[in-house]
Amino acid sequence: MGVAETRQALQSKQVSSVELTQALLDRAAAHQHLGAFLHLDAEAALARAAAADARLAAGESGALIGVPLAHKDIFVTADMPTTAGSKMLEGYRSPFDATVVARLNAAGTVSLGKLNCDEYAMGSANENSAYFPATNPWDTTRVPGGSSGGSAAAVAARLLPGATGTDTGGSIRQPASFTGITGIKPTYGVCSRYGMIAFASSLDQAGPMARSAEDCALLLSAMSGFDERDATSVQQAPQDFHAQMLQPREGASAAQPLKGLRIGLPREFFPAALAADVDGAVRAGLKELEKLGATLVDVSLPRTELAIPVYYIIAPAEASSNLSRFDGVKFGHRAAKYTDLLDMYKKTRAEGFGAEVKRRIMIGTYVLSHGYYDAYYLQAQKLRRMIADDFQACFRQCDLIAGPVAPSVAWKAGEGAEDPVKAYLADIFTLPGSLAGLPGMSVPVGFGEGGMPVGLQLLGNYFKEGQLLHAAHALQQATDWHRASPVSRPF
Repeated sequence: MGVAETRQALQSKQVSSVELTQALLDRAAAHQHLGAFLHLDAEAALARAAAADARLAAGESGALIGVPLAHKDIFVTADMPTTAGSKMLEGYRSPFDATVVARLNAAGTVSLGKLNCDEYAMGSANENSAYFPATNPWDTTRVPGGSSGGSAAAVAARLLPGATGTDTGGSIRQPASFTGITGIKPTYGVCSRYGMIAFASSLDQAGPMARSAEDCALLLSAMSGFDERDATSVQQAPQDFHAQMLQPREGASAAQPLKGLRIGLPREFFPAALAADVDGAVRAGLKELEKLGATLVDVSLPRTELAIPVYYIIAPAEASSNLSRFDGVKFGHRAAKYTDLLDMYKKTRAEGFGAEVKRRIMIGTYVLSHGYYDAYYLQAQKLRRMIADDFQACFRQCDLIAGPVAPSVAWKAGEGAEDPVKAYLADIFTLPGSLAGLPGMSVPVGFGEGGMPVGLQLLGNYFKEGQLLHAAHALQQATDWHRASPVSRPF
């Protein structure tokens, strides 16, 4: 069951939260070879489920009471270890919960554990986890995407109704596309970053990953909202994204719920190099949106190709700054043998960080160094503003923007190990929206080569999550792509 179905079953007393939690714990234990979980906390999960059942028995009717889920291991948790997928934080326990975790706990969800991710959320395949890679449930020889690969794999394999993820340059949308689930990155600042271990502070944003747009709307409603402990949190009242999703459009009908909605198709999102199977699936999804009343409009995002160099200057620069705190002094790994303080720093960081993290720290330190800041970092920030302006020009012609999430379906494990730049290039369609801080989501729209899932990316203007979810929900009410599951295939 998805989140909405689980909610209904719990409130109608068809099943208890304890029964659901035990069944999913058993399922997770039986599918450890997928690599989705870094930590399972069965005893605490069952205790939380029993407390949820008591709340339901007392007449409470919260939308998420008793719903099991798990958290990407980039969110700190007081009752479970937090590693960020890194040996640097192996065994670390936070004294507090991240705001996103605390809000979902308060809403009554039952956390089963922590989910695998690329180290410090740096990666597009979940192969940079310091512990073990997660695999794609549709084909375990392929990657699930990253960095929220563990979250995507767990939801796709039906180990969980939903999960939390984070998106810096596409790390919710791309794994959602690769595994055939739905994921949404809200507008930057809608979800608090407090307690979310920072990779690139001006880009990182939390969001839900689940089966459907309705599931995501229920989770996002609980996760979001202003947090005074996060200086980048947007000061706005709590929102009911589920109600926004169900709000009918003016002039729409049951047959055409999207009548009057203009969807822009940037020509740069459909290059000649786009894989034919992805192009075909995305266009099939666009045809369905047309049937539902939407109008397709040709638009342009002329600086799309610049998103990759801009991102891979800004994000490593911020990572270099953020990860300087991991030095072996206050928390995390410390080298066993060293001669002085400087030697301890060097050995600790050399031992604790993986290759991709070191690569990005070195790039970031370089572009911030004297003599290079103006030539690289400052220029990248100027281009970032121009990319954001391109989107605003598009939104004067359309309400939403659509296109592929990634240029191909999930690739074979190990293919990106020899050439990290190839993996960077796979983010070409997700990076522009992240640099602009816009909300975006991935919605399943079919299958490509090898029977692998393909996602349609929808991007909205700032704080238009309700409009995004409404369009995705209408598409999912009319199609069955999001209901497809790999569970009938052998893992």
